[in-house]
Amino acid sequence: MAGALFNASLGYPQTGNLPRITSNCIGHVNTITISIYELVLFPIPIILALLINQLTSRKFKRIVQTVTYAPHFISTVVIVGMLYLFTNPRNGIINQLLEGLGFHSIYFMAKAEWFTSIFVWSGVWQNAGWGTIIYLAALTSINPELHESAVVDGASKIKRIWHIDLPGIMQTVIVLLILSIGNFMSVGFEKVYLMQNPLNISTAEIIQTYVYKSGLLNAQYSYSAAIGMFNSVINCILLVSVNFIAKRFSQTSLW
Repeated sequence: MAGALFNASLGYPQTGNLPRITSNCIGHVNTITISIYELVLFPIPIILALLINQLTSRKFKRIVQTVTYAPHFISTVVIVGMLYLFTNPRNGIINQLLEGLGFHSIYFMAKAEWFTSIFVWSGVWQNAGWGTIIYLAALTSINPELHESAVVDGASKIKRIWHIDLPGIMQTVIVLLILSIGNFMSVGFEKVYLMQNPLNISTAEIIQTYVYKSGLLNAQYSYSAAIGMFNSVINCILLVSVNFIAKRFSQTSLW
């Protein structure tokens, strides 16, 4: 039903009459949902960096870093192609595992309720390793004598991470969190557009794809420009607000 309502903007025969403002609202809701989902998973690169930093073997540490960095250099088109192959209902590896466990195969890419999770978690897999670089660099600036003193005092690794490593990189975490919230309304266009289809469009339509379809495909230039401006204003307000709050409570900010 919802997919049919968006057919007009996708270039399919129009089977419903959805007002322009409703399409815009749905695009904003989907964008906000994805952005909140990504913010919830923001600590994953931090946790990964802390774990990598605890590795004692240099060779194994380099292998782990290489394996986690590699997906970042795979193009978006290839990533989406891999998602379609892995989730294929006939011979995809994920559905083969499900069938092996006694479950029915699921056409994940055609299910609107699965779109957000697939989009966000594939992004985590692709970028989490790359995101650890800044945190690992910040961890190297921590004075080793602090860890040596903590070991002498009998502190466990968890306590050393909690009381030494985390406070040592907290300024970096706050700055990157501010920047992340400043891009709250900006979700990657290419990946979303490649993953869209008439079956999942009800949750796959975001502001960027809606602006593209309205402005370039339907030639509604002024309307799409207004949406883009509104999106930029929201990002700017969020950036300034979060920066003010961070400066007020942690004395760390962008300016």
